[in-house]
Amino acid sequence: MIERWKQRARELKTETYAIYLAYKDPRTPWYARLFAAGVVGYAFSPIDLIPDPIPIVGYLDDLVLVPLGIAIALKMIPSSVMTECRDKAQAAMDQGKSSNWVAAAIIVAIWLFLAALAIVVIVRAIQS
Repeated sequence: MIERWKQRARELKTETYAIYLAYKDPRTPWYARLFAAGVVGYAFSPIDLIPDPIPIVGYLDDLVLVPLGIAIALKMIPSSVMTECRDKAQAAMDQGKSSNWVAAAIIVAIWLFLAALAIVVIVRAIQS
C-alpha cells in the first residue's frame, strides 16, 4: 500500500510538471495559463495555506487542494497540449531534470512580497 502511495505521488509530481510545461505553451488559453500558474505555484511552494505541523489538517490542503487544482487545470488545457507536455515531463523526470530553481525563486519571492504587503497593511491598520 505504501508503494502505491509513493507511485501516486510521483505521478502527481510528473503531472504538475506537465501542467507547468503546458502553462508555457502558447496554445494554452490565457485563463488556463493563469489557473495553471496558481496550481503549479502552490504545489511547488514551500509555504502552505495551512502549515504541515498542524496535525491532520496541515496535510489536508496538500491531499485535497493540489489534486483538485490539477484536475481542474487538466480540464482547461487542450488535450493535445497536455499529451505533448506529459511526454516532455516524463522524459525530464526520467533524466532527473524536473527542478527549475528560477521558478522556485520566483515563487518564494512572491510569497515574501505578499507577506511584507500583509505586514504593512496590518501595521497601518493598527496605527489608524
